[in-house]
Amino acid sequence: MDDAPVRTEVVGRDEIERTRAVTLKDALENVPGLQLREVHGKSGYEVTLQGMTSDQVLVLVDGLPITASTGSTVDISQYLLSAVDRVEVVKGASSAQYGSAAIGGVINVITRPIQPGFSGQVTVDAGSRGSQDVSSWPTRKHGQFLLEGGSDTLRARLSGDAVKDAGFAVNPDGWARQGDAVERQQVALRLAWHPSRSGEVWAEAGTYAEDDEQRYTTYVPPNEVLQRKTEEITRDRIASGARWTFENGVSVQAKGVAEGYDSESIEYAGGAAGSRRNAEMRMRHLTLQTDLPAWAGQLWQFGADVHEDTLDQTVNGVPELDGNGRAKRSSNELFVQNDIVLGDDWELLLGARYQDDSDFGGHLAPKASLKANVYSSGDWRGVLRASVGQGYRVPNLKERHYRFDHSSIGYVVIGDPNLKPESSDSVQLGGTFDFGPAVKVDANLFYNRVKDLIQIDQDNGVPVNGITEYRYENVGRARTQGLETAVRWQATPSLTLQAAYTRTDTEDLETGLELTRRPKDIARIGLDWAAAPGTQVSVRGRYQSSELVNTATQGRSPAFGTVDATVNQQFGHGLTGFLGVSNLFDRQRDFADANDFGPLSGRLIYLGVTYAFGKPTP
Repeated sequence: MDDAPVRTEVVGRDEIERTRAVTLKDALENVPGLQLREVHGKSGYEVTLQGMTSDQVLVLVDGLPITASTGSTVDISQYLLSAVDRVEVVKGASSAQYGSAAIGGVINVITRPIQPGFSGQVTVDAGSRGSQDVSSWPTRKHGQFLLEGGSDTLRARLSGDAVKDAGFAVNPDGWARQGDAVERQQVALRLAWHPSRSGEVWAEAGTYAEDDEQRYTTYVPPNEVLQRKTEEITRDRIASGARWTFENGVSVQAKGVAEGYDSESIEYAGGAAGSRRNAEMRMRHLTLQTDLPAWAGQLWQFGADVHEDTLDQTVNGVPELDGNGRAKRSSNELFVQNDIVLGDDWELLLGARYQDDSDFGGHLAPKASLKANVYSSGDWRGVLRASVGQGYRVPNLKERHYRFDHSSIGYVVIGDPNLKPESSDSVQLGGTFDFGPAVKVDANLFYNRVKDLIQIDQDNGVPVNGITEYRYENVGRARTQGLETAVRWQATPSLTLQAAYTRTDTEDLETGLELTRRPKDIARIGLDWAAAPGTQVSVRGRYQSSELVNTATQGRSPAFGTVDATVNQQFGHGLTGFLGVSNLFDRQRDFADANDFGPLSGRLIYLGVTYAFGKPTP
């Protein structure tokens, strides 16, 4: 978004369909500098930005939060894309705009506006991993649909996705599987009432279900014990909102969400059921916002948020959290923002948010952003941006109270109720430059300094009765800094090339060591080629340098690169077939090396078809 004072990167619907992304994780894979990591001990992925962890990145849907998969980290594999219009990514501390947990950035999923008339779209596809398939073809199946329509006043949309992946194994005839079996289903119904052009009232109800199975072995002398873990997840979400613009230009909107996330996991050893863990998370959030009309070159915005989280967890029916087995937190927040237009070329955005947390009291987080149009002549343009802000994050319920028990494979992770909130200072400085209609260059320097950084001390686990205990702790001070660059070249009317490179340097300021699981170098390349009328070829390449895994042993995960390719072919009105390959060159980690966090899955070949009918959806 070149016109916004805050740097925002956008993954549009065209990119989602061009690359055949199925989950939010797939949609984010090609965002420059963004790192995807597996959620530890679960079937899913989390995201890091500018060296900041997934706990420090706020994930929203239409500006409203979603529940983290384990009470801490949002699993971005658990959001499917049938109704998504675009995904906006804001890097750097954004607590002034979005509150706690936006210390490292924000990912905001924006759903499609419902169009009047009647239209729909159906997609089915299937794929195989070749010799690593553990089932007959296809090993992965996916289906997606969207139906919407109505009048100018009243509209409705029904959307749904389903993914079934049988998993994979280096030795498909053996017990252990390196890739978990996963089934995901998501359905949502949205209603919208437009009484006039000045207002809208909407409501949406959706449900998500997931079934996972992990298979592994544990050596218990003198035998290998066959083990597995199953997890059943449901997420029920109800959201609604209203907005209205009065004749005097004042705009008011209110929106809220209530969400329940339930998980039941069972561990089996040698065919016998062991521990059964049940976790129940509830989230409630309400936001009110007023935007004033332009006055003396200023756009004022005022708002308030109310938020509440609860977490219940039992193991074999016994409460496992502190106290009575339930943890709860709430916050009340006020925010103000003023967008000041200083002539034709300068724009200053000032904002602040005050948060009063039920457990940690009050905190004020300010931010200032400046945009300058430094050059404009025809198709040539230069825009500079700078921002300074503070991030703030209170410890979540998992970090303070959760007990992540994997005793069956030798460890547990224990929360610390005495944790202190994290805070950070963030500086961003960069610009976007258009060199004619064909070339766009983006560059950004970033600096984040974090105080009381919360993480698991993986190097100092304490053995207790043969089980290693790890605890969350505040590590003191840490720093992340670096450079993000990207270039887009419209080489010909039918050929577009993209490249991006991010350099990140991190340091634990208490020890002088780099932070774990933060690669220094991440690169992206992309190619989109209209090879013939109706034929679109897309290639996406990624490179990630080695990353420190263990500070005690200096063990590192090796560098890796992957390439994906997709061909979309239109067959008449509304019908498109596609063929794709993920991880074209079959780069896969060494599963015998505990330090190797390279690609989990090898090559996946898939094909499918999509059919759109009725009035096209913009």
